Amino acid sequence: MQVFEFHFNPKASEDIIFDSFCYEPENIYEKRLGSLFVVGELRNVLPQNLKFLDNFVDFLKKEYYSAPIKLSPEASLKESLKKSNEFLEEIAKKGNLSWLGNLNLAILSLKDFKLNFTKIGDLKIFLLRGNQITDIGKNLEFSGIESIPLKTFGNIVSGKLAEEDKILVLTEEVAEFFSAQNLFLEIGKITPFNEKNLKEILKTKKGQLSKISGICLLIVLTKEILPQKREIISQPQLTTKILIKNFIQIFGPIMKKAKLIPYQIFGKLKFPKITLPSLKLKISKIKVPNIEIKAFLKKKNTILILTLIFFLLLGFFIFQKEKEEKLKEYQSILNNIQEKILQAENFLIFKEEEKAQILFKEAWQEILPLTKINSTLSASLSNQILSLENRIEKNLNQLNRLEKIEEPNLLLEFNPREFIPQKIIFFNQNLYLFSPYSQNLFELKPNGQRILIKKEEKFDSAASIEDSILFFSKPNQLTILRRGKQFSFFLEKPNFDFNFEDFSTYKSNLYFLDPKSGEIIKYPYLGNFNWGPPQLWLNKRIINGESMAVDGAIWILNKDNSINKYYVGNLQEKIELNIFPPVKDFSKIFTSPLLPYLYILEPLQNRIIILDKSGRIIKQFQSKKFDNLLDFAVSEDGKEIYLLNGLKSYVLGKDI
Repeated sequence: MQVFEFHFNPKASEDIIFDSFCYEPENIYEKRLGSLFVVGELRNVLPQNLKFLDNFVDFLKKEYYSAPIKLSPEASLKESLKKSNEFLEEIAKKGNLSWLGNLNLAILSLKDFKLNFTKIGDLKIFLLRGNQITDIGKNLEFSGIESIPLKTFGNIVSGKLAEEDKILVLTEEVAEFFSAQNLFLEIGKITPFNEKNLKEILKTKKGQLSKISGICLLIVLTKEILPQKREIISQPQLTTKILIKNFIQIFGPIMKKAKLIPYQIFGKLKFPKITLPSLKLKISKIKVPNIEIKAFLKKKNTILILTLIFFLLLGFFIFQKEKEEKLKEYQSILNNIQEKILQAENFLIFKEEEKAQILFKEAWQEILPLTKINSTLSASLSNQILSLENRIEKNLNQLNRLEKIEEPNLLLEFNPREFIPQKIIFFNQNLYLFSPYSQNLFELKPNGQRILIKKEEKFDSAASIEDSILFFSKPNQLTILRRGKQFSFFLEKPNFDFNFEDFSTYKSNLYFLDPKSGEIIKYPYLGNFNWGPPQLWLNKRIINGESMAVDGAIWILNKDNSINKYYVGNLQEKIELNIFPPVKDFSKIFTSPLLPYLYILEPLQNRIIILDKSGRIIKQFQSKKFDNLLDFAVSEDGKEIYLLNGLKSYVLGKDI
């Protein structure tokens, strides 16, 4: 690694101070955390803050290297930034507020090509890779600090770099100059990269550089920093001596007990070399002390025993060779997987998430067969597979916005002797639970009060309109629950065979889906809780429809886990979901005109998925506690999701 620090006219302005700080590990423990770099600028400086940058960076460095054994570089940076936030908060509480809004800082840690960094303020961080120039600090832009900073430092960006990559950290004025003078491209083209060639380029701009003020910190990754060497797993070279030794350990005691051959012979026999493909064993040359070989060969079964030994040894030898070849094949696959992971992590540096996801998914498909035979492999190879599997899964989970919840918030739990809920609906701040097999309806109020509502019918499905909930009972009965009162009537049946299954509403119109026939019928609302005769809504039948949601368009969840969007009776769009973990079996889709998202339940993988209406993934929630998902409901404002899981109901605060 080569590091260059350029300070241009530091005394050009009396009310601005800037500096760069580069720290290399000082002992074997700190080497675990790698190098630390800080670039700082403070504007509108008061006399009391002349040492502000030095004091802050001293504190940061101490915190970063305080626990090198316990933490990774990324975790250590996060922890030190947390402490730094507290450090700055204490300064602000003591009345020193002049630095607020005037502080620009970039903090980078680098270990084995793994870069972690954060920044505040107007500093720029660029990655040069050949002719490609990327502003990797763009997603950390802040307009300034406007209040006492409980969290001055926020997100950390992490990524994997490659040999010959160059990182530039610049103050705003220097960054603008470099961009105007095309210096980024010129620096990126330097080959070979050395101090002399760099100075030659800057020397040509000497006159212009004398007019600007600021910092350029340049870090060049060279062969001095190498990725961790891959561990090559192979079996030790098999020799005849090792084969005989292994055979003696396994079969010697058995043969001794059976008195087939004197046990002490095994320790003294001298076997000739075994060569493949022709294999010769000259028994006449075997010398056995204190035992007459002729007498030994007279025994009736000796030849058979020796033949058996020979073929057992040969079989064992071939088996071991095949095993060694298989291990080499596995190692080659792992090397290929590791290359794909490195490429994908490089794409993440450039914010090319789609390309990164493709490579991570390919790597995942390649490593899956190895995870299934993991227990039969050596400990070292097994650990390598597990490490790569976890690395791929972690990245895929992040790219697919998957949040795993250890302890979801339990809202309520039913006694099976009292009630077994099957369906759930949210309406007017209340939660309603019901079952097609029970005449009980439970209402849960925001204060936790549970009310049992007796009814004569068994409800199959439910939807809401205006100030009422509509409960549907097969074959064609509709029950309206309005302000604590309920009344029922029968809908007009279609003039063809129709099985009322999924039920939805939009602008008080009723929509029913029959998955078997592929038909959707609509009951137009006439006002005053009256509906007109049923109408066929679709121009073409649905082939594999399973669940329906309506928001002006009709969204159909198909059995192949794709989503069809229909508008004015025609297919408008088909969404194929390519997410991780791969979809197995969706069961329900939901949306409403007031919500910008689609919600999809997948009981088989213990999760609920949130998509925008173009199919882009927004969030996934998954928990081992979601082991019997039956239904879900979403609050009117979309801030909560209620999951019915067996006899329990959980609530999720939707953070998107």
